[in-house]
Amino acid sequence: MATTNPIDIAAFGKAQAGMLNLQKELLETYQQASRSWLDRMRLEAELWSRLATKLTMSRSVPEAMDAYQRCVAEQMQMSLEDGKRLFDECQKITQKIAGSFNGS
Repeated sequence: MATTNPIDIAAFGKAQAGMLNLQKELLETYQQASRSWLDRMRLEAELWSRLATKLTMSRSVPEAMDAYQRCVAEQMQMSLEDGKRLFDECQKITQKIAGSFNGS
């Protein structure tokens, strides 16, 4: 019959607790990211809805083009922010995972 070393059991328990903590942290990070992206989708829908309203209220082609250009410029800015947010979220997740391997 094999005997189990108490030190091995303690190390195993510590490793399990670490993995559970990592899973909890990652889940919280994913949930926050999901909330951020849902907010972003709402803003995108509002942006295009405002454009539709402005286009129907336009009295001339130049006025409609101006509204469209402003909307596209705002959407491009939002896309730049999306890229930064995505990078930051990926970096945060990577740091959490790497930290778990380093014992941090």
